[in-house]
Amino acid sequence: MPRIKDKLASGETVRLFGAGQLISPKFIEIVGLHGGFDGLWLDFEHAGLTMRDIELGTLAADRYGLDHFVRQPATDYAAIMRSLEAGANGVMVSMVRNSEEAEQAVRWSKFYPRGERGMNGGNRDGKFGLTPITEYVPEANAKTFVGIQIETRGAIDAAREIASIPDVDLLFVGPADISQVMGVPGDFENPKCLNAIEGIARACAEAGKPWGVVPRGPEYAARMSGWGCKMFVFGFDIHVVHAGIRAAKERYSAFFG
Repeated sequence: MPRIKDKLASGETVRLFGAGQLISPKFIEIVGLHGGFDGLWLDFEHAGLTMRDIELGTLAADRYGLDHFVRQPATDYAAIMRSLEAGANGVMVSMVRNSEEAEQAVRWSKFYPRGERGMNGGNRDGKFGLTPITEYVPEANAKTFVGIQIETRGAIDAAREIASIPDVDLLFVGPADISQVMGVPGDFENPKCLNAIEGIARACAEAGKPWGVVPRGPEYAARMSGWGCKMFVFGFDIHVVHAGIRAAKERYSAFFG
């Protein structure tokens, strides 16, 4: 399975599908059958997933060669640790306010010598105890993906410092939250928002780190790509369901008056 972490490190573009509100192994299988996506974004922050949801979601994604990570709620250690033990290959940490919190998120995600994640090895990530600790620790440290969301005023101001933290694999831009921080909620094309994102892009370029975004449409995605963006969430479960329902009604428009 091609890893998001490895694709980003080699400069490739990563195409994600997001699932949360309508989480279901069958839904993820359908996405996998369509092909074209590199990975799965599991939304723990806004959708209230259970660890069982994460376990089954990652199993379904694995079957179709989709790498995966869990977007975390305003983060605590247990949320990161349990997501990784449930089988997620990485985490995306939300609502980070400064470089110290970003560094802490990395330490919670990594074992010694980089971090202080609690060691178990008896869950899915350690093949339920079959992987020797001497293999489990370095393998987890090397493979676990850590993304940091840049969506608060503090994180925007500290983007250069966050991008320079070792083992932060990606900075992720949330246009909706940035528009709120800039005082123009929903005005994604406002110069204040675009200038903030362009500043984050420059910080990542200087540090040699990739960055990602939820694009607002094809033209927006093209602009972000031109600024060096390498990870895009091109679909979310609720959006594709809405699009499918609309398409069905349009196909039989004569019956819907």
